[in-house]
Amino acid sequence: MTDDARTGIPRPVSRETIGLVMGLVGVTIFGGTLPATRVALAAFSPAFVTFGRAALAASLAAIVLVVLKRRFPRKDLKKLAFAGLMLVVGFPLLSSIAMRTVPAAHGGVVLGLLPLMTSIFATLFAGERPSPMFWVCGLVGAALVVAFALRDGHMALSSGDVALFLASLAASAGYVVSGVLARGMPGWEVICWALVIVAPLSFAGAAVSAPVEWPGLENPAWLGFFYLGVGSMFLGFFAWNLGLGIGGIARVSQVQLLQTFVTLAIASIVLGETITGETLAFAVAVVAVVALGRRARIEKRRQ
Repeated sequence: MTDDARTGIPRPVSRETIGLVMGLVGVTIFGGTLPATRVALAAFSPAFVTFGRAALAASLAAIVLVVLKRRFPRKDLKKLAFAGLMLVVGFPLLSSIAMRTVPAAHGGVVLGLLPLMTSIFATLFAGERPSPMFWVCGLVGAALVVAFALRDGHMALSSGDVALFLASLAASAGYVVSGVLARGMPGWEVICWALVIVAPLSFAGAAVSAPVEWPGLENPAWLGFFYLGVGSMFLGFFAWNLGLGIGGIARVSQVQLLQTFVTLAIASIVLGETITGETLAFAVAVVAVVALGRRARIEKRRQ
């Protein structure tokens, strides 16, 4: 609740604000994904990082669904399967492949294009029609991220960049479909069912790609692995899907412009990368664009 400035009477927090806050929580968790992936790859293959973390998250999801006695949403099977393939397999596998050849900060900048891609998919498939000002904000934000990526001249196209671009496509498509589903069921339930539906693939892939010799429990790779399985693939989606469903896919997706800088901050702490004044200046500029985009009108298409 917030207070009305004139009357002092508490007024309800808007659904848009709640959606944006939940989206920010999800983005903060997702911001640690690439650094955690690099840590996990020190001892595990990209395939095991992908399928192993999915199997772990699917186990947690199954427990939650059973305990809460949720009924299987048969009518949404195809959409849930698509979301699962994109978010549980596609993005993690492609980003893990990329993290073998590019730094986490580099990847975080490239993935800064995700909000614009998500908005495009939302326009095509989710019945949202952003206003011209909204598109301007999205394009300016994306341009800022690209400029940030090119500032040192170290962004020559590589196989890692291609993998990250494809990962962005997979993630944005999955975000939109899961966001649409979250309008009819809780966001946490969407990701739980998506994880469970692709669980056979996850467990089979984890079994095939399991290391011949397991690292010791003191190995930091395990911390990265569990962060990915419990945080990035499970808890993060609770907040993110809820935010997309409540606040609108195109609008809330703009918050993801901040994920680049969350990734940079975590990469600095975990991987020792330096955060310069120029980086902070870009962060301030992106925040300003996100704030402006929030004011842009979003219209629903009539079905």
